[in-house]
Amino acid sequence: MQEGPAMATAEKRAVIYRMVMPEHVCPYGLKSVDLLKRQGYAVEDHWLKTRAETDAFKAEHGVKTTPQTFIDGKRIGGHDDLRRFFGKTVKDPDAVSYEPVIVVFTVAALMAMAASWATLGSVFTLRAAEWFIAFSMCILALLKLQDIETFSSMFLNYDLLARRYVPYSYVYPYAELFAGVLMVAGVMMWLSIPVAAFIGIVGAASVFKAVYIDRRELKCACVGGSSKVPLGFVSLTENLMMVAMALWMAVKMA
Repeated sequence: MQEGPAMATAEKRAVIYRMVMPEHVCPYGLKSVDLLKRQGYAVEDHWLKTRAETDAFKAEHGVKTTPQTFIDGKRIGGHDDLRRFFGKTVKDPDAVSYEPVIVVFTVAALMAMAASWATLGSVFTLRAAEWFIAFSMCILALLKLQDIETFSSMFLNYDLLARRYVPYSYVYPYAELFAGVLMVAGVMMWLSIPVAAFIGIVGAASVFKAVYIDRRELKCACVGGSSKVPLGFVSLTENLMMVAMALWMAVKMA
């Protein structure tokens, strides 16, 4: 007898135990259930509704975390283990990546093109290029200001001025935001130009020395102090963009 689609699906069954409490619903449990269903599994979903019930389950199975998934009677493990079981990638929390900076620049570019379309009727304009840099500065400053203490600690690892004058590590993100906002508005350029030029030149020199002269392997504070972005070309680009923007605005004013 040939098996139909329904019978084939019924054979793929999984059992999961996850925390579902009034004060806490485990997000990885939800992700595991969703992943199993997307892989075509019928899910037998067991809720661990109290802390005592959760602790008893962990002790019984000799595990330290939930959720726990079982397929064909075999324990697969938590959400990361389940992803590996299905041949999917699992992000290394300690891995360095340029992804955060790429996301910032992509969003800034889209915002700049949208603003250009709304005001000038065209996506690709000179003003869009200016807004791209200014928006990038504002977003990067915002990310730094989310946790300025952590940012300043990471920034002090390589910035030449901040290492001589520690308060500069706290001033930098505010100065970047201030210059970016003024450049978006196109006002007070007599102030935003020197601010952007100064922090950009100091930043570029600091990154160049740390990476290309001292050959140090550091993480960049450009998207905040908790980032895993490696200090290097992208970090240098952020500072050179500010310098380029300052020079361009100065030329326009001349």
